Amino acid sequence: MLKYVLDIVDLLDDPDADGKRVVDYLDSLAGPDGSGARVTNVVGEYGSTDFVLVRIPGRTGRSAGGAARTLGVIGRLGGIGARPEVTGLVSDADGAAAALAAAAKLLDMRRRGDALPGDVIIGTHICPNAPTEPHDPVPFMGSPVDIATMNRHEVTGEMEAVLSVDTTKGNRIINHKGLALSPTVKEGWVLRVSEQLGELLAVVTGAPLVTYPVTTQDITPYGNGVHHINSILQPATATNAPVVGLAITSAAAVPGCQTGASHESDIASAARYAVEVAKAYGGGQLDFHDAVEFENLVNRYGPLSHLQTAGRESRESS
Repeated sequence: MLKYVLDIVDLLDDPDADGKRVVDYLDSLAGPDGSGARVTNVVGEYGSTDFVLVRIPGRTGRSAGGAARTLGVIGRLGGIGARPEVTGLVSDADGAAAALAAAAKLLDMRRRGDALPGDVIIGTHICPNAPTEPHDPVPFMGSPVDIATMNRHEVTGEMEAVLSVDTTKGNRIINHKGLALSPTVKEGWVLRVSEQLGELLAVVTGAPLVTYPVTTQDITPYGNGVHHINSILQPATATNAPVVGLAITSAAAVPGCQTGASHESDIASAARYAVEVAKAYGGGQLDFHDAVEFENLVNRYGPLSHLQTAGRESRESS
């Protein structure tokens, strides 16, 4: 996996990086039929970005008329660079690098004859000159487009579960270098950490499972005036599928707009985990949540889907 990560990082660490270059690389691995990756350029208030979406068909996946489930893998970030403010690849790029490395690996596997059971849909975006924005305790990367636009281009209705990969270093909550897993989030509910996903992460990393706390604030949409740890769980506001955040973390608070702070070995671990989750989920060997338990919760306490919306406007005190 490290080979694909190094190739992707080399592609992204360039002021002229764009979606076409990424797709050309993926096509080179996919064989004669190409990767089928789609690039959509979107212009926002603070510039533009290229969304890249690629589907890797499975042997018995939905695209082949089969019953194997479809996994979504989203590389979440504000941008891969913050030019001209800083020069080089920023820490925030790790989510895109991990998702694209997983796509490269899966396409290469399929070309060699190792197709997975289910389809895998991988989405992220490429912006080498994204803005930055203030955030406590360290500055965040901004984005040329808003979160709702990201969700429209990265989250599809075909995804039956979503693994969202994001750099999550700009905090004092996760004091661990490597990877950390979130609880499952579904339709406004923060559910328990999936034991199956946790066990698999421990196997992939060879280290004890590390999880991190998720608050109600973190799973509400951006723009509502409350603090969010970052955008890792924002896909959960745009789908009814279960969403789990795979955080690429550090032992110290690191700004998302910091260069020289990406660790290729951690990115490779995240990409390897995404591939192993895709194998097991599409093969029916693991679930992101307990469906019976979730149904019981909703029946007893009611839906929490209003947390997926912007909610009511705050009333000004008279």
